[in-house]
Amino acid sequence: MVNEKIRGPLFVVGMWRSGTSLLYTLLNKHPEIALMYEADLALLRSLFRSSGKPDWLERWEFWNSALSRHGIDRRAIPSNAADLPTAAAIVWKQYAGEAICGEKSPNYYDSLQTLAKEFPDARFIVIWRNPADICRSIIRAAQSGSSFFSKRGITHRALIGMRRLRGECDALLFRGVPVHQIRYEEMIKDPARVLRGVCAFLGVPFDPQMASLDGADRSAIYEEDHHAGVKSTAIHSKNGKGREEILPPALKNKIERYVAYWQREFDGAWPPYPHQLAASHPRPGALERGSDEISFRGWRAFDRFTSLVYCYAPILLLRRYRSAKAKPARIEAAPRELSKKAAAALSEISPRS
Repeated sequence: MVNEKIRGPLFVVGMWRSGTSLLYTLLNKHPEIALMYEADLALLRSLFRSSGKPDWLERWEFWNSALSRHGIDRRAIPSNAADLPTAAAIVWKQYAGEAICGEKSPNYYDSLQTLAKEFPDARFIVIWRNPADICRSIIRAAQSGSSFFSKRGITHRALIGMRRLRGECDALLFRGVPVHQIRYEEMIKDPARVLRGVCAFLGVPFDPQMASLDGADRSAIYEEDHHAGVKSTAIHSKNGKGREEILPPALKNKIERYVAYWQREFDGAWPPYPHQLAASHPRPGALERGSDEISFRGWRAFDRFTSLVYCYAPILLLRRYRSAKAKPARIEAAPRELSKKAAAALSEISPRS
């Protein structure tokens, strides 16, 4: 009989800045869980079309340093993997051993159904957060110097993408795929209770050390200022009362309109935070929703094009491009700041979060 707790991979998914990094860190404190951090090989699934590209490991490492960040020896992985599920499973097991394997990534928010088809035995944990707080955190990350969160259209992707994630989650539940949903606000308030529920879903005993960041291994998490919270020792939210409002008025009003629209759509059950707005609160009209959907699809098409470039462009050309992008940072940056600015420039269009 197959041990239930190691059956198939586990995917932890939520929108960017929704607490996925915190949840990943707490989960990996359990001795029977070893998830990778934003390995994101599935974003490069084009590498495995037809007979596959023999340099998929090199391209993946160039994409987001997944192998080196997790201390995985590339030489121990065959370069002739037949398809994405085979390649991903080999790497996950190389990292996790007999523990529960898989990864956390917000970049899968609109592809849960595809992942469920590619990995039929997969399980999913989805985390929800107040969409206004997600966008606030994105803006603060951009102000701290994150090139990823400084991209045009990133808050638009996050807002409209949250509803896309809801649809993906519901589709899995309808098909009977194992899905466990948690709320960021409740995880911050009572991590032990939330993680007990996660452990029950995974079929492993709750380990009290999971409720604390003390002693957590965060070596695979990118060295970015906006990850300071998850790399600290205290579990807390940075969107507490009394902080200056950072959302532009137009964006704040748009978020409130969509929240009112979604809460009416889901009879007040979703999104769980903020609490239900008044029934009379303005909602987006058909024209606004249609325009926002077109913009969202355009940004996502650009994201997919970016991944295709990393799959098919000559690797030497990609390296030269990154090198050229890094040169202005080398010229302007002080020596102490060089590595961070150069790294951000080198990975300007990589899927960091």
